[in-house]
Amino acid sequence: MRYLILIFLFLTLSGKSDAQNYLFSYFTDNGQDGLHLAFSHDGLKWQPLRNGKSFVTPTVGEDKLMRDPFILQDGDGEFHMVFTCSWKDRQIGYASSSDLIHWSEQKAIPVMAHEPAAKNCWAPEMVYDPKHKNYIIFWATTIPGRHSEVASSENEKGFNHRIYCTYTTDFQSFSPTKLFFNPDFSVIDATIFPKGGIYYMFLKNENPNPPEKNIRITQSKSAAGPYPTKVSDPITGKYWAEGPTVLQVDDYVYVYFDKYTQNKYGAIRSKNMKEWEDVSEKVTFPEGLRHGTAFKVSAEIFNQLNQIK
Repeated sequence: MRYLILIFLFLTLSGKSDAQNYLFSYFTDNGQDGLHLAFSHDGLKWQPLRNGKSFVTPTVGEDKLMRDPFILQDGDGEFHMVFTCSWKDRQIGYASSSDLIHWSEQKAIPVMAHEPAAKNCWAPEMVYDPKHKNYIIFWATTIPGRHSEVASSENEKGFNHRIYCTYTTDFQSFSPTKLFFNPDFSVIDATIFPKGGIYYMFLKNENPNPPEKNIRITQSKSAAGPYPTKVSDPITGKYWAEGPTVLQVDDYVYVYFDKYTQNKYGAIRSKNMKEWEDVSEKVTFPEGLRHGTAFKVSAEIFNQLNQIK
């Protein structure tokens, strides 16, 4: 027994433990206090880093918010973050970091500036496209009268979203914005997960009347699409869900989502991307956690973050 304990201590201290390090970027309240991070080693139990304090405060956008923070690490180890910076802006926020502790100056990317009627830019996310060697940034926007109408409700106040995108190789220059995904329903909170040569887009059907408010899937063999607008049946249950984010943990693919009417988070998982098991009762998250991103980091990055008070 003493020998086994010594081996365990050696592996832990030398950084050779088999424990995986997963992070979850998120916001709380309305997003005024910025980026929060939680960690997990098993994809089920998530705990706040820095005792729940934020790592960076928002400085851009009409409302100076940092909602829906999406973080993607590039091949050189740099982390890129895009976020919703205001409820009614025609721009999105961006910042970068090498360690998730020290961040670049934030900037606003005016992705819908050319559309004066655009009502918003919500929940931007990214995926790397290896075929074209660029990053696709995509988000939800409503442009009144632009797309097929859906039955509205008083709460939605005329919002009818579609997914738009821009391309970049360096996060300095960006291609002209174009329509990325245009189904016959209002759609928000798209996220793309590459696996086995397939790009799976998880999205929220936002139709309000009659209400859908559930997560669905479409897929393509190319990061840039096209993605079929005939999507799957709901993969979440009889509750309202939004803000999906996807994480591979061992043999399982987890989809985490905000059960926003219940003020808690839920999760489903699958081994084959077809049959989904609801494991909402098995996951725990920090109190107040809202829409964000789950991703894997190195032991070095995690250990540095874990020392920040």
